[in-house]
Amino acid sequence: EAVLSAGLSLSTPAHTVTQACISSNQAITTAIGYINSGLCETAVAGGVETMSDVPIRHSRKMRKWLLSLNKAKSTSQRLSMLLQLRPDYFVPELPAVAEFTTNEVMGHSGDRLAASFQVSRQEQDDYALRSHTYADKAFKEGLLSDLEPITVPKKGLVDRDNGIRVGTPEQMAKLRPAFVKPYGTVTAANASFLTDGASACLLMTEDKAKQMGLKPKAYLRQFLYVSQDPKDQLLLGPAYATPRILEKAGLTLKDVDVFEFHEAFAGQILANLKALDSDWFAKEYMKRSAKFGAPDLSKFNLWGGSLSIGHPFGATGVRLVTTAANRLIKENGRFGLVAACAAGGLGHAMIVERYPGA
Repeated sequence: EAVLSAGLSLSTPAHTVTQACISSNQAITTAIGYINSGLCETAVAGGVETMSDVPIRHSRKMRKWLLSLNKAKSTSQRLSMLLQLRPDYFVPELPAVAEFTTNEVMGHSGDRLAASFQVSRQEQDDYALRSHTYADKAFKEGLLSDLEPITVPKKGLVDRDNGIRVGTPEQMAKLRPAFVKPYGTVTAANASFLTDGASACLLMTEDKAKQMGLKPKAYLRQFLYVSQDPKDQLLLGPAYATPRILEKAGLTLKDVDVFEFHEAFAGQILANLKALDSDWFAKEYMKRSAKFGAPDLSKFNLWGGSLSIGHPFGATGVRLVTTAANRLIKENGRFGLVAACAAGGLGHAMIVERYPGA
């Protein structure tokens, strides 16, 4: 449906991949596999999420009743089914960003992770304000230019992300905990907000790009996925993936010019940075002799991130990769590192290298 709606060729095959917050990362790497295996020469990878119109299911009782009603053939059978209908059948199953294995809302995990790594409320608010400030600055300077304006019925033209709010520390401090009440530190201001969004990127070999007269932005050099305990370490994917991807690529933290990490929560980002900078975490959980070290914040998410731009689950992965590529070009860097956490305790990391002359 996505390919047909986009107006691509009717002969273009397509399929859907799902990996929670890193779904479009998986789309990209699946496409890389197809290209490397010779199955195809070019691919479009992307993702979309419509959080403003989430499907709401009937209760299990109502679903079972409706299926039985559909099988009823005679009028008497239908009347019999109507007599079985009860008021509680009409209570819907409301959607929630909750874990399958723990049934815990992700915000609770973010709160517990922040507490485990002693990330204070003020640190989280300060980081969230940083994200909004950088995103606002990037928009005003025309850096976030690879956007496709859309017209929304009754709303008009939307030509920039509309969740950026540059507030003040005092305003942020007034907000109450959103998940763990009354002592939690995650609030609506220091958590990524649910929003609508879509993203896509064009992938191919260098030879194919030259043949088509296209100028690439970047090479996608290395990638990997990790998974860990979905209860206590749900959002620590970047901490586990960062050392492994750099070692796989033969690089160090100092070799990286651009870092683009998914900001699920300010506490999650800061906890990952503290985990990377912790000898105890390195020895206890990563089986390393010493800490790996945290990314340099002067290179980190300088055009904002999910906290400010928003987090439409299926779209965020491509946004991270294209932002890394665009930043490398603008800042004349060579290597970028993309990392993200996802539901189920999953994580992803990728090395992006600027195309010479881009």
